[in-house]
Amino acid sequence: MPSYTAPVKDIQYVLHDLLKVSQSDIPGYADLEPEFTEAILEAAGQLASEVVAPLNTVGDKEGCTFENGVITTPTGFKEAFEEVKEGGWTGLDLPAEYGGQGMPYLMGTAVGEMLSGANQAFTMYQGLTHGAASAILAHGTDEQKSTYLPKMTSCEWTGTMNLTEPHCGTDLGLMRTKAEPQADGSYKITGQKIFISAGDHDLSSNVIHLVLAKIAGGPEGIKGVSLFIVPKFLVKEDGSVGARNGVSVGSIEEKMGIHGNSTCVMNYDDATGYLLGTEHKGMRAMFTMMNEARLGVGMQGLAQAEAAYQNAVIYAKDRLQGRAVTGAENPDGPADPLIVHPDIRRNLMDQKSFIEGARAFMLWGAQLIDQSHRSKDADADGLISLMTPVLKGFLTDKGYEATVNAQQVYGGHGYIEEWGMSQFTRDARIAMIYEGANGVQALDLVGRKLATDGGKHVMAFFELVKGFCKENGDGDMAEFTGPLKQASKDLQGAGMFFMQNGMKNPNAALSGSYDFMHLFGYVCLGLMWARMAKVSLEALANGTADPEFHQNKLTTARYFMARQLPMTGTLLKRIESGADPVMTLPADAF
Repeated sequence: MPSYTAPVKDIQYVLHDLLKVSQSDIPGYADLEPEFTEAILEAAGQLASEVVAPLNTVGDKEGCTFENGVITTPTGFKEAFEEVKEGGWTGLDLPAEYGGQGMPYLMGTAVGEMLSGANQAFTMYQGLTHGAASAILAHGTDEQKSTYLPKMTSCEWTGTMNLTEPHCGTDLGLMRTKAEPQADGSYKITGQKIFISAGDHDLSSNVIHLVLAKIAGGPEGIKGVSLFIVPKFLVKEDGSVGARNGVSVGSIEEKMGIHGNSTCVMNYDDATGYLLGTEHKGMRAMFTMMNEARLGVGMQGLAQAEAAYQNAVIYAKDRLQGRAVTGAENPDGPADPLIVHPDIRRNLMDQKSFIEGARAFMLWGAQLIDQSHRSKDADADGLISLMTPVLKGFLTDKGYEATVNAQQVYGGHGYIEEWGMSQFTRDARIAMIYEGANGVQALDLVGRKLATDGGKHVMAFFELVKGFCKENGDGDMAEFTGPLKQASKDLQGAGMFFMQNGMKNPNAALSGSYDFMHLFGYVCLGLMWARMAKVSLEALANGTADPEFHQNKLTTARYFMARQLPMTGTLLKRIESGADPVMTLPADAF
């Protein structure tokens, strides 16, 4: 069975050596001293490794069962969920007034990576609840907040989001779920939703569904969509659980992965719902949850890559196979370990350089969210909005690729279920699809985010990279800032191509949108690696107590600059080929 060790040391490095969180002026960050964060991460890491991770294979093999209208989660899930709740982990970064611990979103992200890496399907139950709670916090009335948030913060009640219907996914303007106003101010919700993660289960006493529906007589299309709170059980005036609402499970979806999470078809039959936010402004309220969810999904891509990589490294060091071409490195054994072979090393270095760069990128993104929300910083808000499709799309694409590469290290054993490597690949696959498929993320990036506020935020990113390269272009840093500067030029070149061609031929821009999302991702990871190289060079120059750690960081940074970052040139060439190679073949010829 695969193992999992929480990457506490590397997270601490990013938090304190790279981001210098305790020195930040973001409210709440002064408390994030190294000893404090280490204590939290160590405790969360122990929970992830010892309690949550052992259930990963169990959840995959057993799945959830649906009998007589009741869903049962896999063996051990309920007990582990109670332990997670008792430790206060479900409300780590939710407001103290509703029972949370009020820590920065950054800490919730760091802990979330470890729990998701240990068991993605299990961690989704609290993850979906956190997103639903955030939407109620942002758009709910005082009464709605006091009614739902305390028990959602503790996960006594869990939450979901209900968007997709059998006939529409991304195009939510086509939805048919209806909301009929009632005399008491509530609504009757009728319709069917599919692909509802954690839609129903035995882990909580109530499930609070956030459901998109159309109020009769409202505007057509997406402008007529509203968001409603629809609890599984109605809530009495004293806050206790009351009568069963008109919401039921039609079936559990049979999925490729995340078997331990109950993904449901949900039926709403005159279910009582309560408007969240403003009529016909449901997408605005839902996107509070969706944006958080997209960052969380990007984190899932990173987390599955980390878990798969850890096991691939163990296997590569243990498995004896062949001899090193330069001479035996295990002369007393019948063969050398796999890790002596250059192609295995290439494979592992691809994974390692992605994972550590992605972790820095993700935590920097979480810091931007805190800066936006806690400091009311509009520039930080604009920058993280620009980065959200990159974080979601690039990290899940490359994270999935990393799990495949980890599986490849095992050779034939990677394809055999008893080794457990296929689960990482199967679980990671959904992250490229849900919360907005990655192709849609790319379209959002190119079609909307680049032009937001007149292109102010993408220009700010270019200036950020340019300024770093200018300040650190000499001496030992030149080998890192040189490739980064070229990669940034490739990104700017792609943006210029869109500006020159997008208006007269929109397909020219959209045909290159996916490549642009990846190009942007490589530049972001390049910036992270250049910044980490600077940190580790300074640490070595100042006499660090852990020179091996920082030398390894530099070696990995050099690998990324030499072997990964040059991909920006290829992606630029693909973008500049325009629409013709993509759009010329007639539809009937496919």
